[in-house]
Parts: sequence; structure tokens; C-alpha cells
Amino acid sequence: MLILVVDDQPLNCRLLTAMLEQQHYDVLVANNGQEALDLLQQHEVDIVLLDVMMPVMNGFETAPKIKEYAGDVYLPIIFITALEDHASFEKCLRVGGDDFIHKPFDRIILSAKIRAHARTRKLSKEANEQKKQLQYHYNQTEREHEIVEHIFRNALSGQERFDTLCDFHLSPASMFNGDMFLMAKSPIGGFYCLLGDFTGHGLAAAVGALPASKIFYTMVQKGMAVGDIATELNSSLYTLLPGHMFCAAAIIELSSSGKNISAWLGGLPDIYLINGQGKVLKTVESQHMALGILDDEEFERTILHFEVERGTRLVMATDGIIESEGPDGEMFGEGRFIDTLQSKNAITTQEVIDKVRGFAQHAEQQDDLSIAIVNCLAAEVESSSDTHYSCLPFDVSVSLDAEQMKVTDPVLEVVNVLSNVEGVDAHRSNIFLLLSEAYNNSLDHGVLGISSELKNQEDGFLEYYTQRAEALAELNNASIQISASYSPEKHSITFDIKDSGSGFMQPEVQHDNSLSNEHGRGVQLLSEIADSVSYNQIGNEVRLVYSLN
Repeated sequence: MLILVVDDQPLNCRLLTAMLEQQHYDVLVANNGQEALDLLQQHEVDIVLLDVMMPVMNGFETAPKIKEYAGDVYLPIIFITALEDHASFEKCLRVGGDDFIHKPFDRIILSAKIRAHARTRKLSKEANEQKKQLQYHYNQTEREHEIVEHIFRNALSGQERFDTLCDFHLSPASMFNGDMFLMAKSPIGGFYCLLGDFTGHGLAAAVGALPASKIFYTMVQKGMAVGDIATELNSSLYTLLPGHMFCAAAIIELSSSGKNISAWLGGLPDIYLINGQGKVLKTVESQHMALGILDDEEFERTILHFEVERGTRLVMATDGIIESEGPDGEMFGEGRFIDTLQSKNAITTQEVIDKVRGFAQHAEQQDDLSIAIVNCLAAEVESSSDTHYSCLPFDVSVSLDAEQMKVTDPVLEVVNVLSNVEGVDAHRSNIFLLLSEAYNNSLDHGVLGISSELKNQEDGFLEYYTQRAEALAELNNASIQISASYSPEKHSITFDIKDSGSGFMQPEVQHDNSLSNEHGRGVQLLSEIADSVSYNQIGNEVRLVYSLN
């Protein structure tokens, strides 16, 4: 340890030097304040013993300059003084002194003071070094955040805007948003959107948004069905994310007519269908686990279909909305959320966010807040003159017996085959929807003979699918044939689905598209998407004609 002795009396300097060197300290000597400052520039001094009365620059003038030079590191100044009045002691401490010792020197007291201040200086140097390291890492982190933020901004903000169709608000709890909202239009005019909520918030939660957005935009551009998009996203996130992370999501497709919705719902709070006056028409719970939890074999891709009136609004939000807490710890909750949605006509997402923040009374935001409202309106479909269609006619047919119906769903495989035909791929979502509805109608009502009326009863869905599972397990001597025939002249595909059942009564489902009824909208959906829908006399065969133009 190096000690600087500053005194204009040679005797005092020799005495102090001898005492300090006996204790194995290194010693520098200066005769006035200016010499002391010069030596500080050349050596790393640990303690300064400073006389008060000196020529050129006295101790009271020197002490502040020494402290200024030392900066953030503690450099102790022990005043050496023969003064004994309290005013002088007070001034020694006021100008920057940390301690003082009287002349003549007491060896024991001087040694004790030096050791005590040496310990403090050591701690100060360690703390200052840690501060430098922290500042370095902070600067590095800030720089990395700027780079990542730039990448995220460019990757996620380039999406097309759909101001008429969609109103959304994302409010991150930190620099990076663990929620994401993606929008895109399919080649045949369908509007797709995805609201996702990754585990946690901040950068760690946001990393999954980049691969998810790429998959979403690519698959929508290809006209893939909602179930296909959910399947691919789940597979990618299951591989990419660590075991404790996942993405609660709602994937929505609104048809170009604005009258049909397909939805895959996994892990998000309930979504709501509301009318123009704000009245909640229907509440829909998530049907699946969040994306990234289940492997490919366990994952469920089934989707929900709704037929809605134009002008209906679909509302979805992440759990940050309903879990926002007020000053007393009470959550905003689903009840307040529904009341807010119904509080006025055509409420905006900003008004909902303002209500949530007012409830929280400006407390620190604990989670990302995200909400989207989709307006079910018809979209303008741009005709494409450069679309190419296959010039070759083709026919595809599939025949299933009872055992095959128990273990397989043929729709996806048929759609995959058709998608390989030039000009068909962009219509994949509509074709999947058509075949799913037609096949399920044939299986459930034609072959198994289950009535859709069950769905309108209390716990009707549970009873419906319980009966379905039991009837399917006992099924024998049944068949369903699916055929698809493409006409290159008309650019259309004709689907025929025939079952071995006795036929089901078409009129019971043909005229009721009310959101209050849980049955009957499947046939209406077929009529909406296909150019023509026709049944044979007994009702066990349906023909669908779908135009690619």
C-alpha cells in the first residue's frame, strides 16, 4: 500500500516515513499541496496524510482537489494538525478530509486509522470495479437490445394494414412484447389473423415471434387452412422453445364474404362475438392446449366454424387484460371485460385499454396487454389475371369402410392430394372447409344417425360427442365414398360424398343460421362457399361444385 505524506516540515516527514516504513508501507513525500497533486498524477496512492498549514497550497485548498482527482474511488485524507479548535476540525472534514490526527503522532492511533481507512478504500475499489463491469455489460445489453429491436420491428411491422377489418392494440410490459398480432390476406380474399401470447414477457418471451410470423405469412399466402397453420406452428414451436415455454393463441380466418369464421383456439381467454350494439351474442372457450406443448402425434388441429351476420365483431384478448390488478389486488376479470365491451356501441380497443388502466389506477403494468376486434365485413377480392390452372382433367376417389372411419379422417389427405394440382393450392382453406363439413355430416347424421338438436340442450356438446364416440366404436357394415372431379374447361371441382346411411333430413339444418343455435350452420356453410349444393332424394349423397375462378 502506498501512502502520500504531505508536510512542509522535514522533521515531521522523516518521522512519519520511519513509522510507516516500519509497518511495511511504501511512502511518498510532498512538501506542499501542489507537489502532492503532481505526485498523484504519477502514482496510485492509497492514503494521503495531509498537513493543514503549508506554503504554496495549504491543506484546506489541496483536499478538495485530491477528492476531485480521486473521482468515484474512495481516497482517504487524514489531516495532520496541531490545531485544536472545533472550527478547524469542522473545516478539515468539510473540505474533504475523512479523519484527522494530532501532532505529536501517536503510533498506535495512527496505525489503527490507516488500517481502517485502507479497508474502506479496498471495498471502494472493488465496488468501483464492479460498477465498471456492470456499466460495460449494461451498455452491451442496450446495444444488443437495439439490434434485436430493429430486427423485430422490421420483421413484424411490415404486415399489410386492415384498418376497416381489424382494430387492435398491443401494449408490452417491457421493451419487448411477448404478445404478437399478425394479419394477412389469402389469395382468394380471406382475412387471417393470429393473436399469440408467449410465456412471460420481455425478450425471452418475444423470441418465438420471428419464426411464428414467418410460418404464418408463408402459409396464408399459400391459402392454407387454419388447422394446417396451427399444426405447423405447433411443430415449429415445440422444437424451438424450451419445455417451460409455450404460446397461447387464437388463429382466425374470416371468409371474403364476411359471413364465415374458422377458428383454432388454444390457451387464450374466451373470445366473444358481439353485435353492432355491443351485445355479446356468443362466448367461445379455447378448445385446445397452447402451441408448443404437444408433439405432432398428440396435437389436435380441429377447428371451429361459425356463420355470422355481416357487421358482427369478434373480440379476442390475452390474459394480461383480465388479470390486470387494481390497488387492492383484485383482478379486472372477465365480468368487467364483458361489461366494458357492452358499455357502448362499436367500442374501440383503445377504450378498452383505457378502462383497464383506469381500473389499475396507473399501477406498474405487470404483463403485456393485447386485444383485437375483427369486423366481419366482406372483403374486396382482387382478381388475378396471371393465375394458372391445370389443363388436365382428373378424378380422385376414396372409399372408407367402418373400421377405417374409426381410425382416420380422410379429409386432410384428400386436400393434400388436390393441393398439388396447379391453381388449387390457393383454395386449400375453402376446400378443406367444404370437405370437412360434408364428411362430418355424412358420418355423424347419415351413418351414425346422431341428431344435431342435441347441441342446443344444456351440456349438449358433451352429450353429442359422447353419443358420437359410442356409436362410432360400435359401427359395422358402413361406408362413405368421397370423389373429386376437376374440369379444366370450367376451372371447377365437383365433389360427391355418399354414405351408406338412410339419409338425414336436410330441412332441419337448412334455414337456421342463428348464433343461438349450435346446430344447422354446417349446411348453410356449404351453400356459402360452394357454387352449388345438391342432395339426392333420400339425403345420403351430396354434390358440391366449387369454382376456382
